[in-house]
Amino acid sequence: MAEAFIIDAVRTPVGRRGGGLAAAHPADLGAHVISKLMARTGIDPLAVDDVIFGCVDTLGPQAGDIARTAWLAAGLPEAVPGVTVDRQCGSSQQAVHFAAQAVLSGTADVVVAGGVQNMSQIPIAAAMLAGQQFGVADPFSGSDGWQARYGQEEISQFRAADLIAQQWGISRDEMEAYAVASHQRAASATDDGNFAGEIAAYGPVSTDECPRRDTSLTKMAALKPLREGGLITAALSSQIADAAAALLIVSEAAVREHGLAPRARVHHISARGDDPVLMLTAPIAATAHALKRAGLTLDQIDLVEINEAFASVVLAWQRETGADPNRVNVCGGAIALGHPLGATGARLLTTLLSSLDRTGGRYGLLTMCEGGGQANVTIVERI
Repeated sequence: MAEAFIIDAVRTPVGRRGGGLAAAHPADLGAHVISKLMARTGIDPLAVDDVIFGCVDTLGPQAGDIARTAWLAAGLPEAVPGVTVDRQCGSSQQAVHFAAQAVLSGTADVVVAGGVQNMSQIPIAAAMLAGQQFGVADPFSGSDGWQARYGQEEISQFRAADLIAQQWGISRDEMEAYAVASHQRAASATDDGNFAGEIAAYGPVSTDECPRRDTSLTKMAALKPLREGGLITAALSSQIADAAAALLIVSEAAVREHGLAPRARVHHISARGDDPVLMLTAPIAATAHALKRAGLTLDQIDLVEINEAFASVVLAWQRETGADPNRVNVCGGAIALGHPLGATGARLLTTLLSSLDRTGGRYGLLTMCEGGGQANVTIVERI
């Protein structure tokens, strides 16, 4: 059987909104990680068959196929093409899946996959609202087919996070305890140098800016819910952030030809869908589907990264899967580290590889909820 290997992965620090990366052009953030990836792996840039990047809200500096723009901004050969993917929050994870599929199919041997997002410059949901200047309220209103199926249901991640908390009986206290632990884990991971090998400093910014060392249950309890009558507060949500990440995915033939040393093998890739109104529950079904297809049980997975879009998402997933919390998001998650939409999947996979190397684990699983009620799952095997 054909194999797809991950040679290396690199990311920028995650900058908080208005922080050290806020002024960076998204193409330059993408170019930065691509350049570092080329240098770290020593691959001939002309051997790259394609560049696949995730990005959401592709307006202004993120428009015009930023995968291609970032590659060119890095000063790399014009002969190499690029394509930009939008699977909402899972965009860069899907970019990795497309890269692996290209390698597994034999249509490519060397692919750069990753993602970039500058949410300080282009606000979240900017693309969703861009049609208002043309008289279109949002992507759903006015669609006869959508309204016939889902009516006038509010399509909102904040509402979805509240609905999940209600449906699974998850209390605000439980979510706040989880959120505090995320910040504590991220701070400890930073102090212990767990991110050092995966981060390529961008100018003076060398560490993740989002973790809050001074947060507490008392401070979280004082916050008002984001929705009237809801449970979710800003402290229980992923942070708006800026970042980029990139991975090199290659075939077995490319490993031999270019003398590369793989860090991991792509063991499984898949995606599943669920209720788009509830929106954030798909990781539950997607995890079960992936494990069955991969011939594994969750007990065999050494480490899990599940995106902390909201605390309720992870806690509902843990209840349904029975996952050991000590194996999940061991370095903290997006509540503490930020969620730069189009870059998060690649950032999580980069951190998962580092954590497997550090702990000596064999299998790692990455999943995340996505707009439209979707979820990707990637299972990697450390080599």
